[in-house]
Amino acid sequence: MIKVTVYRDNNQIKSFELSGHAESGPYGYDLVCAGVSAVSFGAVNAVLKMTDIELEIEQGHEGGYLRVSIPDSVDEGLMEKAQLLFEGMIVSLETIERDYNQFITIQSK
Repeated sequence: MIKVTVYRDNNQIKSFELSGHAESGPYGYDLVCAGVSAVSFGAVNAVLKMTDIELEIEQGHEGGYLRVSIPDSVDEGLMEKAQLLFEGMIVSLETIERDYNQFITIQSK
């Protein structure tokens, strides 16, 4: 199962962590894994391209782990852009969770 944890402070996303494997299909045909990967990496790439924020990114060597943190010293305007993009990511992940909740779970802390 993929576990998504979103860490918030004052209702703003400060970081998020994805861990585990969906195992909803054979390797290379796992639609849940592909969807979660596309949504999360797409959001991270959008933030990197559309802002000057240097995100702190940790990845597992064989997949199955991603942690992204937004530094505290981010300009307010850039933070708004990052928040919008990451909130969009969360909405997309929640859509996947709604249809495939046996393979993905999302929680906020």
